[in-house]
Amino acid sequence: MFKGGMPNMQGMMKQIQKMQAEMEKKQAELKNKTVTEESGGGMVKATVNGAKEVISISINPEVINSDDKEMLEDLIVASVNKALTSAGKLAEDEMSSLTKGMIPPGLNIPGF
Repeated sequence: MFKGGMPNMQGMMKQIQKMQAEMEKKQAELKNKTVTEESGGGMVKATVNGAKEVISISINPEVINSDDKEMLEDLIVASVNKALTSAGKLAEDEMSSLTKGMIPPGLNIPGF
């Protein structure tokens, strides 16, 4: 009846399943990719993976001062936030390579 006008649903489902498997693989790979950002001129460094998990915090002993605890806390927050932003960009770039050409331009779907 609608043979010529109906999309090939089986082919479309296979394509969706393939893309989903590739996305899961890419998400697993992102856990192994890291970004490091710093604050205070390198006094505090935060390393985050592509899954936005904090891997490590490095603090230069020179910045550790019990009289200025708030400054150290601010430097830690700043470096972690920078690293999380960079990790988000990394993940976005990696995922967009999978969906290129599949999602129409202008359709903004988070994580794609």
